[in-house]
Amino acid sequence: MKHRGRHRRRRRGRALRATLAGTALALTAAATLISASQATVADAPGGLKPVSASDGSGRLPLAEHRVPGRWLDRLASEMGRPVGVGTVLEDADLPLRDAAGCSTAEKHSLPVEPAATRAYCFGGSDTRGWRAGAVTTSGDADDDGRWGGNRVILSGWTRGAAEGGSMDGPAPGRGLAKVAFVDADDPGALRYTWALLAVPVDGGRDYRGLVSPLSGMVWYQDKLLVTTREGDRDALYVYDMDRIQRATVESDAVGRVRGGWAAHGYRFVLPAVGSYTLPGGDDASRPATVSLDRSTSPDSLVASEWVPADADRRTRLWRYALSREPDRSGLLATDSSGEAAPVEAYETKTADVRGVLARRSGWYLARAAGSPGGHGTLWHQDTDGARAAECGTDETRHCWSGGSGSLSYWEETGEVWSQSGRMLFALPLTSIDRALG
Repeated sequence: MKHRGRHRRRRRGRALRATLAGTALALTAAATLISASQATVADAPGGLKPVSASDGSGRLPLAEHRVPGRWLDRLASEMGRPVGVGTVLEDADLPLRDAAGCSTAEKHSLPVEPAATRAYCFGGSDTRGWRAGAVTTSGDADDDGRWGGNRVILSGWTRGAAEGGSMDGPAPGRGLAKVAFVDADDPGALRYTWALLAVPVDGGRDYRGLVSPLSGMVWYQDKLLVTTREGDRDALYVYDMDRIQRATVESDAVGRVRGGWAAHGYRFVLPAVGSYTLPGGDDASRPATVSLDRSTSPDSLVASEWVPADADRRTRLWRYALSREPDRSGLLATDSSGEAAPVEAYETKTADVRGVLARRSGWYLARAAGSPGGHGTLWHQDTDGARAAECGTDETRHCWSGGSGSLSYWEETGEVWSQSGRMLFALPLTSIDRALG
């Protein structure tokens, strides 16, 4: 496997950054005025409370499990040689619309303050009945911002997932998870194609679709880690970006079918290569949203659980070190027993967290809107306190995107990516920090 390490020379792409950092799009007006129901300034959640490893609430060791190599080899022998990201991007033939081509209703979900500098919307036909969730980019995968020669955005979606991650009734394909592979080389003409996430079964003779809300996702080196709420002990599934399989039959089915292999009508499928499981039973705390932090040494995965606003406990945050071992690229650092223990843990009064980002000692937590059609709040917290941008004539803190999707920081360009509804958007981290005051 070709290693794309962190020590490659950084290509800063000054011309591209100049294009991306231009004047902010005229999106704030499109977001419309904040309703009176949002006018009350939210109470600040205060500072983060460190939790020691000896405290039960701070411990969330994740046990690593690998899918046997013979299972994956058996799938490959039946389906054909696996392909990589570059091959998938060659089939990216679906255009993302620029903000100018998106409806007013779609743009209403964008942040009010600070405003997005880039925004795009997905089409209706291939996302109808699907809910947008996690975002990650090739800026996570490699510190020069590219995978091979491409800039790439991954956008995760779940079929039929309701607010909070529930599945609203049985239906064909309910709960399936798919990822849009977006070719982002030309900021003015983003194009994408879909790949279905799957889990090998029956010794690699078949696979099933990953049935889970896709609320968190990190692409680090050659691995893609996604959160799951499948009702079992699995907390994260692991996918290998060099082990993408082609579907051979166009069918709504998933797995082995008459005449070949199907992926719910999509051209590509990613079979999981491993997972991280939770201690205890189904009611254990679990990561609901994750992101990459390159400001630590080694790089780390940060995670937040989802706690509803009416719960009687605080939200927990964790940091996990990523492995530096060459034969464990993209995986969490584990001990001799195969467990990854958090190296930091905190509690916060911020509830309903849908996106998490950490840089040095500061954490950014995106809280969802309290009402349909409203806007969320982006808090910056550390152990000293909490801050949020204010907007509108009443100086409300409900200034962030409505759906408050996951957050991903693209270090090479300085942008934070997120999505809300069908809108995929980016803005500089510096503009977020300035808005915080």
